[in-house]
Amino acid sequence: MLQSIEQRIEGVINNLLPATALEGKFGLPKTLSEQLAHHHTPGISIAVINDFKIEWARGFGVCEAKTTREVTPNTLFQAASISKPVFALAVMHLAQQGRLNLDEDVNTYLTSWRVPAIADWQPRITLRQLLSHTAGFTVHGFPGYSNSDPLPTTLQVLNGEPPANTDKVEVNIIPGLHHRYSGGGITVAQQVLVDLLKQPFSEIMRELVLDPLGMTNSTYQQPLPNDWSEKAATAHPFSGVPLEGKYHIYPEMAAAGLWTTASDLAKVGVELLRVLHGFSPSVWSKETVEEMLRPQQIEQTQGANESFVGLGNGLFVGLGFFAGGGIGDGFYFFHSGKNKGFVALMRVYAHIGKGAVVMLNSNEVELIQEVMRAIALEYDWPDVFEKEKPIITLSQTEKYSGLYSTKSGLQFKVVTQNENLFIQFDQQPPLQFFPTSELEFFAKTVNTSICFERDDTGNITAMTLSQAGVTSLRQQADKQIRAERRE
Repeated sequence: MLQSIEQRIEGVINNLLPATALEGKFGLPKTLSEQLAHHHTPGISIAVINDFKIEWARGFGVCEAKTTREVTPNTLFQAASISKPVFALAVMHLAQQGRLNLDEDVNTYLTSWRVPAIADWQPRITLRQLLSHTAGFTVHGFPGYSNSDPLPTTLQVLNGEPPANTDKVEVNIIPGLHHRYSGGGITVAQQVLVDLLKQPFSEIMRELVLDPLGMTNSTYQQPLPNDWSEKAATAHPFSGVPLEGKYHIYPEMAAAGLWTTASDLAKVGVELLRVLHGFSPSVWSKETVEEMLRPQQIEQTQGANESFVGLGNGLFVGLGFFAGGGIGDGFYFFHSGKNKGFVALMRVYAHIGKGAVVMLNSNEVELIQEVMRAIALEYDWPDVFEKEKPIITLSQTEKYSGLYSTKSGLQFKVVTQNENLFIQFDQQPPLQFFPTSELEFFAKTVNTSICFERDDTGNITAMTLSQAGVTSLRQQADKQIRAERRE
């Protein structure tokens, strides 16, 4: 068994798949050591979940560039925004005990701060909205503070008062209508727990979440105590250069302040998996976990029909976690995180007991994706790699032929040869497109697709050409051009 796991580790670290400019296409496999160097990343921590347990956890590289202290499974990294779903477990713990209500106005619990009124209008905000990022609060995220900076209190952060380096946290859209990610809103929820329990936030988290899960290498303490800092990796925000002061401090603890390891975060995933599959829960009931991983109605307390908070691409937001992949084996929950010089990603498949956590002491998101693809390939994760588009056979392709023009004067010539369809634009050679339906076609050689339109009699009248220029692994610039058929 040990040898088998070692072989699987070798399978992961020797098969990283770099992205290319073509969608769904990858470069030749690279080793982890090659890609750590390529992405200017000194160290990485990986934990893999398989068969509803942590199968292995390893560290690779070093804690700080040009030093020899190696990353181990016990090396601390900043979880950044993965602090949020771990915090959500504390809120759900209290809700399960009946000590708070997810749909109650948070001003009922807040004593040291109040949700600001806007003129004579007082927004009604709930914990359900805060955990699902639908409360309409401002302040997306937090940049952190250097070791030499004065640190604000949570109330100064909420009020945008010096020495806070972010704006006031306030509502500026109608709550419950739209998803808008807000670290500011999570900080409001943090203050709810502090006012309710009258304890320091880091102690609340240790009592409600970290200790019950056995997360012995995790803390929300900010600044990091000296005896913990000896185990911490150094941040490298750009080109592998260590951050002055080693790392930033995040007094916005619920939103960004968790120090942890990949294996401790994997314990969170394993616990939720085990509860979902009927194992004896340590704290959270199956109903509670299912609620966290359910699409949240836009306004639960007002009975808003079937309107759910959607994120596109089949993703949705639950309570603390994001999720996607449909209802079968491909369903997964996840969260990512990015602080100054640290990035992390947690992905867990709810129905098949698989997943992984990857943490870096750099801001190289592309490397995390490469490692996740290598794990997906080794452990046969569903739906990670884009399936080949089904190509159908069409007859009478000549019905698409003709000249198509846009209102601005661009012209596209559609021609067919031996039932194959080609498009010629300007001085470019004809480019072949392949049909996936009678109206939808794609090119294999560039990131371009076309969709034809027809009238009530079945005649082709126009086409829309779409191009996705991949600018990074996280952004796509979608360009659409509609052209009407002229002949």
